[in-house]
Amino acid sequence: MKNLQLPQRKATRLKGYDYSSPGVYFITICTQNRKCMLSDLVVGEGLAPPETRLSEIGRIAEEQILALEERFPSVSIDRYVVMPNHIHILLLLREQAGGASPSPTVPQVIGTFKSITTRLSRAYGAEGLVFQRSFHDHVVRGEADYREIWDYIDSNPARWQEDRFYTD
Repeated sequence: MKNLQLPQRKATRLKGYDYSSPGVYFITICTQNRKCMLSDLVVGEGLAPPETRLSEIGRIAEEQILALEERFPSVSIDRYVVMPNHIHILLLLREQAGGASPSPTVPQVIGTFKSITTRLSRAYGAEGLVFQRSFHDHVVRGEADYREIWDYIDSNPARWQEDRFYTD
């Protein structure tokens, strides 16, 4: 029997970092196969910015983003945008109130979001997975980094055609 070498999956988390640590995290979640199923971007008239119109699955995703603060009392959503085939979230993880333990990790929070969104989306025709297996994260390092990410999220709809996740 041949010894087949399977491709090694790239590590997606920062090695040795405690993802239950209080801090701000910039999260990007892509749909499975980057299928545009979450929203449409409608070009505004004149100087108006593009308008994001959520699909039923996009509405469920938005509801579940906002529900994270109820599910996890130590989580706040500072900013988010639901694009056609991906979502950006600026997530704040605070110290657990009263020293409660254990704190949720960022992967647990995002896993909960993805799981519930996928389950609820099946009522609207979603088959299989809605989201890719993993997600991209960036640990926000300071005020300048935070402001740059905030601006990126705000301007993402206007730059959709230049976005690396853009598909026609």
